[in-house]
Amino acid sequence: MKKKAKTVTSTTLFNCENLSAKDIHSFQKLILNYYRKQGRKLPWRKTSNPYYILVSEIMLQQTQVERVIEKYTEFISRFPDVGSLAQAPQHSVIRSWQGLGYNRRAIALKKSAEEIEKKFKGTLPRNYEELLSLPGVGPSTASAVCVFAYNQPRVFIETNIRAVFIHYFFSGVREVKDDDILAVVGKTLYRKNPRRWYNALMDQGVLLKKLYPNPGRKSAHYNKQSPFKDSDRQIRGQILKILIGSTKCTEDQLLQILGKDERRVKKILEQLYKEGFIQKKRKHLYLN
Repeated sequence: MKKKAKTVTSTTLFNCENLSAKDIHSFQKLILNYYRKQGRKLPWRKTSNPYYILVSEIMLQQTQVERVIEKYTEFISRFPDVGSLAQAPQHSVIRSWQGLGYNRRAIALKKSAEEIEKKFKGTLPRNYEELLSLPGVGPSTASAVCVFAYNQPRVFIETNIRAVFIHYFFSGVREVKDDDILAVVGKTLYRKNPRRWYNALMDQGVLLKKLYPNPGRKSAHYNKQSPFKDSDRQIRGQILKILIGSTKCTEDQLLQILGKDERRVKKILEQLYKEGFIQKKRKHLYLN
């Protein structure tokens, strides 16, 4: 009589110290089966265009998927290729970015487009080290572009992937280090189709966060995000929003609109000047 195969579910746990080929196959099957049945249909998953992938990855840094979807579609419609973004005025890029937060990413993305035009003849590089040289592109983003644009078998993690490996391989461990997770990511990597594999891992992470208290909190690198309300980050966003909608605005008018502590606002304005977001002509403030 044929022995019935063991059913692998989200409650199945694996021993990361002694991973067999059978364990790896079972884990891959679990992740890919869920993705095949219930994987998310996201616009950047419908393309392997390297520029579109870069835009989506920069947008997804510290921003929820739901907020990115609409902005991603609008952004690539407004700036359909590297050249159009590189040539666009910075204030136009910042306007198109509004609603995503962390506006430094918009400037970094534009500078990346300029670098790609200048150094790589308008073509996003395939090489990890060259991608890493671009403004605003760190190890995780460079690896993600290699995977999702070029289907290269890179080893990397982000928040949802981290949650998956902590749940399945480090269930009884506190303060799990990324280096330990990366070792298991490398062992279990589905090399036949890395693009599909990492998409599946991310969706599994989303599922696990719904089923269990966020596994990512067991990470040694976990930092709870500070509240957004009444933060400097919120005030920065408000300042940029005001300047987007105004052709002329003085510091005094800005202070009156914001109704915040003057010293605090002026300190934030100094940061925005230094970072190249805004400039002052005579008494009026403008987006760069």
